Amino acid sequence: MRERRAMAESTIPTADELAAAGLGLGIDGAVARITLSRPHRRNAMTGRTWTTLARIGHTLPEGVRIVVVEGEGQTFSSGIDLAMFDPAGGVPGEDSLFARIAEDPEDTEGLDEGIAEYQEGFLWLRRPDIVSVAAVRGHAIGAGFQLALACDIRVLAEDARLCMKEPALGLVPDLTGTKPLVELVGLNRAVELCLTARTVGAAEARELRLAELVVAEPELDRAVDDLVAALLATPAAAARATKGLLMSARYNDLETQARAERAAQIARMADMARGR
Repeated sequence: MRERRAMAESTIPTADELAAAGLGLGIDGAVARITLSRPHRRNAMTGRTWTTLARIGHTLPEGVRIVVVEGEGQTFSSGIDLAMFDPAGGVPGEDSLFARIAEDPEDTEGLDEGIAEYQEGFLWLRRPDIVSVAAVRGHAIGAGFQLALACDIRVLAEDARLCMKEPALGLVPDLTGTKPLVELVGLNRAVELCLTARTVGAAEARELRLAELVVAEPELDRAVDDLVAALLATPAAAARATKGLLMSARYNDLETQARAERAAQIARMADMARGR
């Protein structure tokens, strides 16, 4: 079973598979654009959305350097499709973790494995060989907010609204969003945002460092295109090495980070001497 699934996941999803997951994917050279595409459900996401996102990440062509995540229409994502809460399995064709736990409350290992598969759809966006950009217009709620938080850079339209809704639904944020939220806004503000589940507008999001750029809604696409062009102007190897250094800087002490900088620079200089 696992071998068959691994083989199926070794290729990029087909158009039919993407549509079934509520996703669109376009790849143009070094830029991949992922679109949340369930406008009739305000781009609500399901388990299949997340596992397909993971498959996209695992099968992107090596030349892809920038990944833009956006929502179809005027909403980024309303979060988890509430039909997933139905113990009977309210999303056609999908396994329900709620149904699984209802049938066997002791099956924590199976539930852990299922959630871990969902998280893979978010974790790969942090890879050092790509820069991920969330283009957010309208609401990014719950899982939608966490997907935006998984990206390296968030560009918000002035109408963007962010909300960590899970605690208000009796759940916890479990799609890798708690760590970046605390790193960006601090523990106290993260507690306030999560436990009140209040909505944060674009202007406040910028003040809280939840957005790198806020633009008028009609300018969002152009602003993202300009950002992508600027990111691509940096040589790929230097960009990859620099992002790796910045990621390690969050955990290293100064001496360790200085040593990592030396090693990365020597590696780059050696590659340049070899003509790479």
